Amino acid sequence: MTPSSTLHAITVLGHDRPGIIAETTGRLADLGLNLEDSTMTLLRGHFAMMLVCAGAPEADQIEAALAPLTTDGTLTVTVREVPVEQPEASDGSPWVLTVHGGDRAGIVSSVVTEVARVGGNITDLTTRLAGDLYLLVAEIDLPASVDVSAVEAAIRSVASDLGVGATLRPAEADEL
Repeated sequence: MTPSSTLHAITVLGHDRPGIIAETTGRLADLGLNLEDSTMTLLRGHFAMMLVCAGAPEADQIEAALAPLTTDGTLTVTVREVPVEQPEASDGSPWVLTVHGGDRAGIVSSVVTEVARVGGNITDLTTRLAGDLYLLVAEIDLPASVDVSAVEAAIRSVASDLGVGATLRPAEADEL
C-alpha cells in the first residue's frame, strides 16, 4: 500500500450468477485499486464476497463504479473505508478445528465459546450444511500459555452434548 492509498472494505451480496467476481474485480482494477484480501463463497445459493482493497479512489467513486452491479436488484454492494491495522505478532500456535454431525442450533456458538474462553482467536471459519450433515472448519490461533489438551477436552465435551464430533489438530503450513 502506498502512502496515498486508502483501504476500503467492499461487500457484494445477493443472488448468484456467472460473472460477478469478474465484473466486480474488473471495475475495481479499472479504478486502480489493489485487491489485498478477499473471501468469496456461496451461502445456500446466495453469493457473498468481501474484499479489502487499497488505492486512491474515495468510497463514493468506488460505489459509483460498482453501482451497475445492483441495477437489477439482485445484488447489494457496500463500500466502507477501514483503518490500516498492523496484525499483532502472535506468540501462539495455529490449529484447525473441525466439527461435524447432525445439524442443530447452537453448534457454532457453543464450540467457539470454548476457543474464546482461553483467549483463542478465530482467523477463518466456514460452515456447510449438506443434507442433514453439518460441517464447521475453523483456523484458530491459541495463545502459547494455553493447555491445548484442556481446550480440546472442553470442545469435545460441548460437541458431545450437541451430538456432534470435534477434532482439534495443529495446522500445517500449507493450510493457512
